Amino acid sequence: MPPRAGRHAVWPAEIRPEVIAAVQACGIEHPWAHQARAAEHALDGDSVVVATGTASGKSLAYLVPVLSTLLEGSEAPNGRGATALYLAPTKALAADQCRAVRGLARPLGSAVRAAVYDGDTPVEEREWIRQYANYVLTNPDMLHRGILPSHPRWSSFLRALKYVVIDECHTYRGVFGSHVAQVLRRLRRLCARYGASPVFLLASATAAQPSVAARRLTGLPVVEVADDASPRGELVFALWEPPLTELHGEKGAPVRRTATAETADLLTDLTLQGVRSVAFVRSRRGAELISVITQERLAEIDRPLARRVAAYRGGYLPEERRALERALHSGELLGLAATTALELGVDVSGLDAVLIAGYPGTRASLWQQAGRAGRAGQGALAVLVARDDPLDTFLVHHPEALFDQPVESTVLDPDNPYVLAPHLCAAAAELPLTDEDVELFGPACAELLPQLEAAKLLRRRTKAWHWTRRERAADLTDIRGGGGRPVQIVEADTGRLLGTVDEAAAHTTVHEGAVHLHQGRTYLVRSLDLDDSVALVQEADPPYTTVARDTTAISVLETDTEVPWGDGRLCYGSVEVTNQVVSFLRRRVITGEVLGETKLDLPPRTLRTRAVWWTVTEDQLDEARINPEILGGALHAAEHASIGMLPLFATCDRWDIGGVSIPLHPDTLLPTVFVYDGHPGGAGFAERAFHTARAWLTATREAIASCECDAGCPSCIQSPKCGNGNDPLHKRGAVRLLTVLLKGAPELPEQPEELEEKEGGA
Repeated sequence: MPPRAGRHAVWPAEIRPEVIAAVQACGIEHPWAHQARAAEHALDGDSVVVATGTASGKSLAYLVPVLSTLLEGSEAPNGRGATALYLAPTKALAADQCRAVRGLARPLGSAVRAAVYDGDTPVEEREWIRQYANYVLTNPDMLHRGILPSHPRWSSFLRALKYVVIDECHTYRGVFGSHVAQVLRRLRRLCARYGASPVFLLASATAAQPSVAARRLTGLPVVEVADDASPRGELVFALWEPPLTELHGEKGAPVRRTATAETADLLTDLTLQGVRSVAFVRSRRGAELISVITQERLAEIDRPLARRVAAYRGGYLPEERRALERALHSGELLGLAATTALELGVDVSGLDAVLIAGYPGTRASLWQQAGRAGRAGQGALAVLVARDDPLDTFLVHHPEALFDQPVESTVLDPDNPYVLAPHLCAAAAELPLTDEDVELFGPACAELLPQLEAAKLLRRRTKAWHWTRRERAADLTDIRGGGGRPVQIVEADTGRLLGTVDEAAAHTTVHEGAVHLHQGRTYLVRSLDLDDSVALVQEADPPYTTVARDTTAISVLETDTEVPWGDGRLCYGSVEVTNQVVSFLRRRVITGEVLGETKLDLPPRTLRTRAVWWTVTEDQLDEARINPEILGGALHAAEHASIGMLPLFATCDRWDIGGVSIPLHPDTLLPTVFVYDGHPGGAGFAERAFHTARAWLTATREAIASCECDAGCPSCIQSPKCGNGNDPLHKRGAVRLLTVLLKGAPELPEQPEELEEKEGGA
């Protein structure tokens, strides 16, 4: 990608001269045009979203008007003056931004009192922050669980709230984004109670229709600033496909070298050359593995150099995270294997290269991660290392799907009843709900309130709904979508707490016999106690990793929409999914070779969610030359590949969705393939799949047909999470089946009308 020149402008006249001087002291003489435009909208009282590239100065676009307003407010006779609230999706980003704002505000004296308020903040500091801080940096989780339920203690802060900054707002998608949307509505409601109406300032990576997503997130009209005027150094972007090995996997399929091993090799080479690099990895385990492999290989050549590589991921204890962040900023660390916890705007200036181990799920995330390199304006390198799955393989052979396509729209649904219901309870606990609040929380609110009363969660008294329970209403839901109490990972021999894992992920990640990695050390899970939410682990050194396997059954609850596809049907609606982890595989670390399978006895989990599904008739099967012997394999292969390809069309991850294929489903009485959202009530991904079905399934068919393997492999139809051990699968049958299905595919509108109506609502 060639370098780009920038365009300068001037700050609006309302910006305080002291703030301009502080910015200039940092070496910034003039703002870029998009920064000045965003600041002007903020000062005019317009909520605004800045959707520009990585390192384009979005933080200054909101910080300058915020600091200018805080400085002016400090001269007010009431003493405290205006306040501002900053929300980040991760603690690391909030801490990083606090360092930045304190540095910028230092010449302004005590007028700007910035402080981080999150789960790591010492108790003794919290009261000072509530009473005296005028720029509070936190995250949606703390806003949901800590600040809003305790709003009387925050009354003076909320009464003076002028700005709410929402950083990296493109990450608020799916169930998490839907929860955050309702948390923000609760915040707006309490601010109105105290007489405030804050302006929302949102910063986003480049995204399609950022103002639409921002409006759905905040419930307010939002001005869009998306013309990136900042300069950028040249970025060399490489697509890297690991080579095939001599090994064979399930059903004799050829096995590629893993993206984990390939990325570790690249990180080793870059570190040896003194190149400051970050390797972004999809999973916590992957980050740990890459760090361990890189350290081992460096130790064979230069042992001190091995200590300059580490892993960074969620689940670490606060002191571990802070130590890694300091080492990264100081340059003590030369190479880092990180999850997306480090993707989100943390200033790691001076990076020369970024390695991306597997497509991160969306083009927006891909460019966000790639943009971490070259932040000081120098040229940089980004490498996407493909995993052995349909989407990654498709992308390395079709680069136009990455480089010639716009980034995706952000998908979220604040009206999801599974999301909205607990927030109505939390809002009623904060202040009794009135009829006027129905418009704020959306059209589904009126329907849910009587249901919550019937469940004895709310009670109607005179003209308001009241919370009736003794427990905290905010504890009804985990806004990250996990639900349930986190499972603590405890070292059995010492009793030391290593970290936590979400309850929803415990069955697949810390089951008995699972390999768990933490800070470069390997542990085996001795036992998982679901009642007490504790997994006991023991340090070990197995030559393998583990992958859980599960089985899934699905039933149709309600069909919302259906359209004819030739003789078959394409449908969208509500389903109930019953899932059970039944075993785990042991795979060799470097090659991915399967060493064995062990049975597990874990309880089933039930999920009510949203799904898209398609059926085929006997005539279509005859046309596709699909006989009963291969029907199950053809459907199963099409299901696997379509799940792998959906992240190209919806802002989801392969692990956010699931699928089931059945030769004769009892509800449809036809061969049927389902793809469903992996979250209660749905997350918007299946709905997006329904409305892009023609393009989605066309790309699925092409990914299968163009793969060079004979009978199917992980690059086309095999799935790493298949509960049936990738059996049966029939590659050629899937291609023929999709060909016939697509003959009758209608053109569907990209955006359903009901979503357009939602966007104009509260």
